[in-house]
Amino acid sequence: MEKTEYGSRDKLLQSCTLCPRECRVDRLSGRKGRCHADGRVKVARAALHMWEEPCISGTEGSGAVFFSGCSLGCVYCQNREISGGQSGLEITVERLAEIFLELQGQNANNINLVTAGHYVPQVCRALELAKGMGLTIPVVYNSSGYEKEQTLKMLEGLVDIYLPDFKYMEPELAGQYSGASDYPETAKKAVREMVRQQPLPCFDERGIMTAGVIVRHLLLPGHVRGAKQIVQYLYETYGDQIYISMMNQYTPVEAVQADPLLGRRVTKREYGRLLDFAEELGVTQGFYQEGKTAMESFIPPFDCSGVLPDDGK
Repeated sequence: MEKTEYGSRDKLLQSCTLCPRECRVDRLSGRKGRCHADGRVKVARAALHMWEEPCISGTEGSGAVFFSGCSLGCVYCQNREISGGQSGLEITVERLAEIFLELQGQNANNINLVTAGHYVPQVCRALELAKGMGLTIPVVYNSSGYEKEQTLKMLEGLVDIYLPDFKYMEPELAGQYSGASDYPETAKKAVREMVRQQPLPCFDERGIMTAGVIVRHLLLPGHVRGAKQIVQYLYETYGDQIYISMMNQYTPVEAVQADPLLGRRVTKREYGRLLDFAEELGVTQGFYQEGKTAMESFIPPFDCSGVLPDDGK
């Protein structure tokens, strides 16, 4: 392994407790944690992304950096190609900072860190480097919601927009689908910390978000009741401090084809019930999806585009 000098934050990887799994693996020695990653940053794609919420992507696109690995591991994961850590290229922190600046040079509306929780020490260092070299666009932290408060605190002052999922309100369901029965309480604490850091949504003259929190919920087939509980909790707890994004784009992957619920798509009626409920609650700061979004592909090719200088050419 190439010798690398590590700072104090990186030493947290020696007995890693960055995520709620707290597997305490020495990732600096080359061992992989529950996130399927060792101490080296691995990125599967860095490019303009058009399929986020309108205030994130806009017409120019979001500068999405897709990190390999994931600490949650949902059975229905749409990004299984990278969440298991198989795809991607290992890069230095310095190269990661360069990528941020290159995306800014492509007129990205923001830097979108997709599933970066297991690389927070390295990401912090890369952001500090990039900001010192002229990075000025907002930074988005795009997350599963399965985050530790202490780890999120490391990002304070570096992240402008938090874009977490809130997947489950029932511990049993979280245990069944993601092996994380602690997910509901963990996500509640994570969102609370995110809102503490970014308590009010802000937008520029184009309607592009510059600061704030958007909490996403992907409606799962057969689970409208749980989705309603999540929307109600978020609205009653935070009101207009946050935006709530309700998504119907769930697409069954091969691993769950035999499951009586996860093996099918969300019906129009199921999604309509969730949207009607949100409207009855009084939710006005929200996003919903129109048309045949479940039939569309929101998954880009994880072909390492933009990861190497000059796209490897």
